Formats: sequence, structure tokens, C-alpha cells
Amino acid sequence: MAQILTTPLSFNVRRHPPELIVPAKPTPRELKLLSDIDDQEGLRFHISVFHIYQGNPKMRNKNPASVIREALAKALVFYYPLAGRLKEGSARKLMVDCSGQGVLFIEAEADVSLERFGVELQPPFPCRDELLYDVPGSNGILDSPLILFQVTRLMCGGFILGVRFNHTMCDGFGYAQFMTTLCEMAKGSSTPSTKPVWQRELLCARDPPRVTCTHHEYDEVADTNATIIPIDKMENRSFFFGHTQISAIRRCVPSHLKHCTTFEVLTACLWRCRTIALQPNPEEEMRLMTIVNSRLKFQPRIPIGYYGNVFGYPAAISKARDLCNKPLGHTLDLVMKAKSEVNEEYMKSVADLMVIKGRPGFTKVGSYIASDVTRAGLRELDFGWGNAVYAGHDCHLASFYTRYINRKGESGIIVPIWLPSAAMKRFVKELDNMLAQDNNNPVIIQEHVSPHSKL
Repeated sequence: MAQILTTPLSFNVRRHPPELIVPAKPTPRELKLLSDIDDQEGLRFHISVFHIYQGNPKMRNKNPASVIREALAKALVFYYPLAGRLKEGSARKLMVDCSGQGVLFIEAEADVSLERFGVELQPPFPCRDELLYDVPGSNGILDSPLILFQVTRLMCGGFILGVRFNHTMCDGFGYAQFMTTLCEMAKGSSTPSTKPVWQRELLCARDPPRVTCTHHEYDEVADTNATIIPIDKMENRSFFFGHTQISAIRRCVPSHLKHCTTFEVLTACLWRCRTIALQPNPEEEMRLMTIVNSRLKFQPRIPIGYYGNVFGYPAAISKARDLCNKPLGHTLDLVMKAKSEVNEEYMKSVADLMVIKGRPGFTKVGSYIASDVTRAGLRELDFGWGNAVYAGHDCHLASFYTRYINRKGESGIIVPIWLPSAAMKRFVKELDNMLAQDNNNPVIIQEHVSPHSKL
């Protein structure tokens, strides 16, 4: 059976007043343009990440909030644009005013230990809004702090670091690079091991701009069937996929696709199960967008140290009927082909499309987004207390695949899924069926008859 991870728990958090942390030294006052990949509508939001650390006897006399606060001021000297504020110019062009106004920081204490979180530590987190408080007036895109930190100390000596950052400023790898510098400063370094690189012009539109690739992720699709589900109508659960679960899914893969990656086969499985669970109209077009890091796709390559957004999210498209009723190989083939589309020309075409079409957002109708952050190095971020026991994104817009070691010592991937309650039950059932497939028996594809319900 698919392992459903839940954490029913409540506790009290006492927060100190929010404060602004400014760079430890004077920094340049200037305007810096974002790239045409950075400022697209689909990235104009704040995204949250949680880092959970156990207590460390060697750090018993250290306050993690004080350590991180001091390190943050030092790191912002090198990443001074993050201490600024976004402005919008003509044609919706975003730029950062490097004003040195600082990032928000909250110190807090909670009357709970990590042991009371239950069997596992993973999303959905209890009292999530208490662990990362939404300071009133702080969550705007323009003229608002670009990062919010909350360090919550626990009774056991461990702590939870919640971070919310403006996605236009950096992607997952850029975030990890900044946080690595923060860890280095916390442990006594005076300069980052990887120097930050701005150079956002590398991902700006050509002159003249010209769309040379197909970008179904930005198609304009009317929500005629009311398929966009409000967040307050959805349930969030996390699923653990270890070697046993991945091997079970791979048994459904046809021989000519056996070279697929773990991300590809898992994403194909989840897209198919999710579509079945949602019971869409059989003729409805369903989209899967996979986040593809394109740093290595450029010649010459994007410089090491570049911390802006360097990813595309190409869309695989299929009729709901085909996703639900054809073997997994059909879905997997679509996922692999979509991922393979992303190259330097593709990214330049996206930048040009943004300028030509007014920086549109991605298509939300019938869409599912999957992102692999298992290689971002989030668990290895060490402020002096050792590696995190959990580190991952918290965002209902996409399923972020996160590395995890459970209490049994099994290494695997945690995937958060957001679905309406009734659909979540069907999702679990369908996933369980797939994980229980017997490789010695022919796979019988049962046609899924949809009642045309979005729930």
C-alpha cells in the first residue's frame, strides 16, 4: 500500500517581533534588471521552504536564531540584491532596487519537541502558519521584503527554519546556493565558496524577439469545466517512495522505455493516478509541466554562481481518456519527450515569448506541475547542528520531490499531493493498485468511466 504520511499535532509558538536584517557592511545602491525568465507571471509569488534540525550537544550553548541572524547579515553583503525591493517598469519589466532595506527575520520558541511530531517529519506540517508567520503587509511582490526567515527553537534543542522567498529572484538551485553561503557564514567563513553572479542579461529576450519553439505551457485555455480547484477545497498528503515502491512502478514500464529516470517514471505514475482520481471529462486536455533545470543546456554554460531562474517547464499534453486507460508507457513517453525539448534555443524562445506576449503565466486548466529538488542539496545545509532531518518546499502549486530517510532508515523520495478529499481517496486506491501489480501476470487495463466530476 502507498505510505500516507500525516502529522496530527498542535502546539503553541511564541514569536518575537519581526525585525529587518540588513547587510553587515555598506552595499552598492543601484537598480538591477531581472531576466525575462525571472519576471514571468508564473514566478511572481512567494514560495516557502522548511528545514528541520535535531538538537546537537556541541551546540547546547548556541541560540540558532542568533547564529542565523548574524550569518544572514554577513551573507547579504554578497547577495545584496536580496536585501532590496522589486519595482516594475514599462512593459511590466521587473527590477530590483538595491536599497539595503533588509530581509524579515523572526525568532520564536515552540512548546514541542521533534519526537512529538509523530512517526515521520514531513509535510503537511501542523501549525504551518505558526512556523512561518505571514507578517502583515510582507507578502507583496513589489516594494516588499524579498525573503522572510523564521527560526523556531524547540524544547528538545532542535529547531525549525522556515524561509519564504520571492521566486522571481531565484530558483531552487539559486536558493540552495544562497543558503549554502549562509551556512558557511554561520560556521565562520568570511567569503562564500561560490561567489554570486548576477548577469541576468544572459536570459533576456533577443533583439528582435522571436518565438521559435512550441510552448504549450503558456497556452490560453478557458476553464469551461471549472477544473481549477481552490486551495481551501484541497487536502494535502505526502507519499514516500523508496526502492520497493519505485521498483514496483518500473515493472509497468515497457522495455523500450526502461532507460527512463526515477523522476520520469514516478512523475508519469503520479500524473496518471491523479488524472484518474480527478475524473475529468474523457475529452479534456490534461497537461503535465516538469521543471527542467537548464543551466547545463547553454553553450557557453550559465556561469557557476548564477542564482536567478534558469528552468523551463515544458508541457506534456494528453486527452484524459488516454491517460486513464492506456498503459503507463503512454504517459511515460509523453513525460520523457517533453523534458527532452528543453535546450538553449527553447529557453531563449521562452524569454522572447515573455516580451512579445506581456509576460504571461503558465496554463492552470487541467495542469499538474512536478519538480525534482532531490539534487539541490537542501538536507546538507548545515548551520553547525548537522544535516537537516527534513528539508523541502511547501507549495500547493506543484509537487516538489524531496529526498528523505524515514525512521526505518530507508532512503527515498517524499512527494506532496494536493487534491480534493474525495479525489484523494481515489488517488490512494489507484496508486495502491499500481504498486501491487504482479510482474508475472499480464497487466489488464481497466477502462475508467468518468462521471465528469472534478471531485
